[in-house]
Amino acid sequence: MILRVRKRPGKEGEDVLKQDGEAEPDPDEDWLEEEDDEYDDRDPASRPRRPANPADTTINVFTVASGHMYERLQKIMFLSVVRHTKAKVKFWIIKNYMSPEHKQVVPALAEKFGFEYEFVTYKWPHWLHKQTDKQRLIWAYKILFLDVLFPLNVDRIIFVDSDQVVRADLSELYHMDLHGAPYAYTPFCDNNADMDEYRFWKGGFWRDHLQGKPYHISALYLVDLKRFRQIAAGDQLRVVYDQLSKDPNSLANLDQDLPNYAQHSIRIHSLPQEWLWCESWCGNATKSKAKTIDLCNNPRTKEPKLSAARRIIGPLWEQLDAEQEGVTREVQRHLERLEAQRAREAAEGGMAAEGPAEGGAEEGGLSSYVSPDESGAVWVEGDLGAVAGGLAGAGEGGAGEGEGVAPEEAQEEVEAPSDAGEGPVFGWDHTEL
Repeated sequence: MILRVRKRPGKEGEDVLKQDGEAEPDPDEDWLEEEDDEYDDRDPASRPRRPANPADTTINVFTVASGHMYERLQKIMFLSVVRHTKAKVKFWIIKNYMSPEHKQVVPALAEKFGFEYEFVTYKWPHWLHKQTDKQRLIWAYKILFLDVLFPLNVDRIIFVDSDQVVRADLSELYHMDLHGAPYAYTPFCDNNADMDEYRFWKGGFWRDHLQGKPYHISALYLVDLKRFRQIAAGDQLRVVYDQLSKDPNSLANLDQDLPNYAQHSIRIHSLPQEWLWCESWCGNATKSKAKTIDLCNNPRTKEPKLSAARRIIGPLWEQLDAEQEGVTREVQRHLERLEAQRAREAAEGGMAAEGPAEGGAEEGGLSSYVSPDESGAVWVEGDLGAVAGGLAGAGEGGAGEGEGVAPEEAQEEVEAPSDAGEGPVFGWDHTEL
């Protein structure tokens, strides 16, 4: 099938991808209106923004995590967003790399702390060059399918890294005016002189390619999905990716390099520096203004994430960690009780010890299919409403130590097995482009 289109008479010279009233871009425009290494001192209320949406607007947040340590950090991020954002929040989570236990903990967290969630996935197109490394696959899912991962009624979405703690109301960022750009990122800080030798974008290929434009960090960004789809930004990014990814030396930081490389054709709106503070690149002088704190890796010290979190964020991180840990332990206990009950029923009924029985739903809305994964964790398919309901009335804070949570050293090293393409679909699901 061939689709043929033509412009209407009198409209031959108009750009169909340009918004109504949008001026032609000036090729000589200075994209560096604000210094990369300085915070914008203007009153936030004075900055141009999108008109305020109704009070019932839901703030959509997109995130992904793999491995027990990052899932722990992701739960802390959830709570930091909900604590500081007055509007309703809905988290959209890539389900491909979630551990079975994490899929059971998220509903309980949502019930207790009052947020919405949905697990999303997208089948990798057969015609698009596929990554084989798991980390690079995760990076690819962060940027390549933004136009097709979410329902059309989601107008905007904010990506927040799992190892980030939010200290401001995300509504402010969500309604920000992007001046026609499809997405907005924060430029890397230049404040910390100790990191000068690691600023690769200041020399060589990147300096020549950027031509004075900033190199942005991908730990947090806002996407105007309507504008993104209108200019076919997803198709453009996939074309550029397909061309560059076949060279193993290209796109070393895939989710970050790709939008920065493509910004000559897909413009990036630069956010004020305060929207993403990272100790490694920004230094402590500007920490007090930080609206989000990212636990980005320090190539000089290589400090572990958890020790960095306690040192940099302090009591707030400890409090949020205790809250998520309390919910996680309750879910773990529930799964252990269910597994013990299944074992007793199997023994009493003369069933074989190996292999769970498949069947209908048991009382309480829980499925009768219990599946252990490769790491020994148990995944229960079904509703955890009973657990979540009990947690909703529980007190704040964590449970006692030593119950069901692996030591932190082990958590940093253990990767949860990928279950892409397996298991139930909890939310918006897709098949192929």
